[in-house]
Amino acid sequence: MTDDLHVQELTTLKAIAETLNQSNDLSYMLDTVLGRLLEVTGLSFGWIFLVESNHEYECVADRNLPPALLYGEKKLMQCGSCWCLDRYQDGRLKNAVNILSCKRLVNARAANTGDTCGFTHHATVPLRIGDRKFGVLNVGAPGKEHFTGEELALLQAVAFQIGVAVERMRLHETEQRRAELFSRLGGFSRSLTIALSGEDARGQLNMRAMQLIGAHFDWPFAALLERSGEYSFVRSLHYGDTLLTPNTRISIAEAPWLDQTIRAHGHQRIESAHASVLSGSTEQHARLLTLQSVIAAPVTFGGTAACGIVVIGHHKSSGLNHADGAVLEAVAEHIAIAMENARLEEVRLDLARLEERNRLARDLHDSVSQMLFSISMTAKGVESLLEGQNLDTAKNAVKDMQALSRDALKEMRALIVQLRPAGVERGIVTALAEYGTRLGLQVNGQMTCTVTLTHTAEEALWRIGQEALNNVSKHAGTSKVDVTLGVQSDDILLTITDFGRGMKRRGAAAGQESFGLSNMRERAEMLGGRFRLHSKTGKGTSIEVMLPLSVERRGRPEK
Repeated sequence: MTDDLHVQELTTLKAIAETLNQSNDLSYMLDTVLGRLLEVTGLSFGWIFLVESNHEYECVADRNLPPALLYGEKKLMQCGSCWCLDRYQDGRLKNAVNILSCKRLVNARAANTGDTCGFTHHATVPLRIGDRKFGVLNVGAPGKEHFTGEELALLQAVAFQIGVAVERMRLHETEQRRAELFSRLGGFSRSLTIALSGEDARGQLNMRAMQLIGAHFDWPFAALLERSGEYSFVRSLHYGDTLLTPNTRISIAEAPWLDQTIRAHGHQRIESAHASVLSGSTEQHARLLTLQSVIAAPVTFGGTAACGIVVIGHHKSSGLNHADGAVLEAVAEHIAIAMENARLEEVRLDLARLEERNRLARDLHDSVSQMLFSISMTAKGVESLLEGQNLDTAKNAVKDMQALSRDALKEMRALIVQLRPAGVERGIVTALAEYGTRLGLQVNGQMTCTVTLTHTAEEALWRIGQEALNNVSKHAGTSKVDVTLGVQSDDILLTITDFGRGMKRRGAAAGQESFGLSNMRERAEMLGGRFRLHSKTGKGTSIEVMLPLSVERRGRPEK
C-alpha cells in the first residue's frame, strides 16, 4: 500500500470515528457517517440496511439514490430481497465483497421507474462484531464495477467501527429503556396496591392489572393467566385500547410453553406464533398473529408454585428486549403480592360473614328466642287457667302473649332488615333514617355533599350506622338523633350524634370495648379508615367514621 493510500485510509478512519462519537441517536448517526464516508472516499451513493433476527430489514440511511430507487417513496428499498441480503441471511457474507450487479437497480430498470444515473454495481460490507450481525453497508459510484482489495479492506474497517457504534448505542438505549421502565414500575406498583375489597377481589385485580399495564407501560399487548390444575385461564387481556376478559381455557397439551414458563425462574422469550392461543375470538386471533416479540414471566408468591403467568407482546421483533423482561418479572411479583392480598380479602369477607351470622344468632337467642319461649310458657299457663275456668286471668295472659308476639315480630323484622338493607339504593342517610324510624327514633338526616359511594364503602357505612342507631335505641335514653354524611379533605365522613345520657367508657379505656364498638372500629379500619367516639355523661354520644374517598364523582356542597 502506498503512503498516499495509507494516509487516505487513516484520514478516512479518523473522520468516521469522529462522526460516530457525535450522537447517541442511531438513525442520525448512521445517516451522518454514511455521508462522511462517501465524502472522504470519493464514492457517490450508498445505503445501510439494519437486519433483525427474523430477517426483517429496514433501510435506515441512504445518500444520493438515483431517481429509479426514489420512485414510489423508495418502495424498491423497503421490500423484496436482493443478492447482498440473501448472502447475509444465509451466512455467506462474512467480509466486504464486490457485488457484480445490484438486483434493486436491475429491478428498477426492468420496471422503468426512472434514471439509474449510471449506477450498476456496489460493494457490500457486513456490519458485525464477532458473531453479532447488525446489517449491511452498500456503497458505489457511477461506472464503478470493481473495488480493489485495499478499498474493500478500508470499507471493512469502517464497517467494524460502525458495528461497534451500533452495539454501543443499542446498549445505551437498553439501559435508558431499563431506567424508564423501572421508573414506570413505581407508579404501577402504587396504583396496584390500592386496597381491593368486595366479593370478587381477584376478579377486580385481573382487570385492574391489565388497565394499569396499559396506562404505565408502552407494551401493545399484555395478558394475565391464572393456573388451575392442568389448565390455564386467560383472565384478562389488553391489546391497544381494548380490554377483554375472555376466560379462555388452555390445556398444557395446547400450549406446552405455558407449563415451561410456570416452571421457569425468570422471564422467557416465547415464539410469537404461540401467542395466538391466548385469544378466544377469530378477530383477536388474527391480531395476535401480528405479534413479532413475546415475553412471559411466572406469577409466583413466596417461592411457592406459580399461580399464573403474565405475557407481553410487541408487533416489532426488536420491540422487547432484556430490560422489558426484567421489568416484567418485577410486574409479575407485584401482581403475585396483590393476588395474595385479594385472597386474604376474600378470607376476611368469609370470616366477616361468619361473625355476622354468629352475632345474629346471639341476637335471636337474646331477644326473639327468649320471647318465643315466654310465649310458649304463657300458652301452657293459659291452658291450665282455661281448664280451671279462671277466665279473667287467662284473658290477661293472652294479652301478655299478644304483646310478646308483637315485640318478637318487631325484633325479627329488625334482624331481617340487617340481613337485607332495604332502601340503601336511595342513599345511606335516607336508609339510616328509615331504619331509625322503625326503631322508634327521630332521625334528622343531612348530606353536606353529593357523593357516589362504592359498594364496599356503602356496605360498611350502613352496618356501622345500624349498630350506632341500635345503641341509641337501647342505651341512650333519647329518641333524637342527627345523621350527617359529607366529605372532609380526602375522606367520606359519617357522623351520628344523639342527645342522651352518654356513656361511661371504663372498659374502653382499658382496651376492652364492647363487641358493637369493636365491630364498628374494625369495619372502618379494614377499609383504611378511622373510627372515633366522643361521649360525655349527660351530654350524649357522637361517633365519627372516616373512610378514604373512593368515589366516581364529588359533587358541590348543597346550599
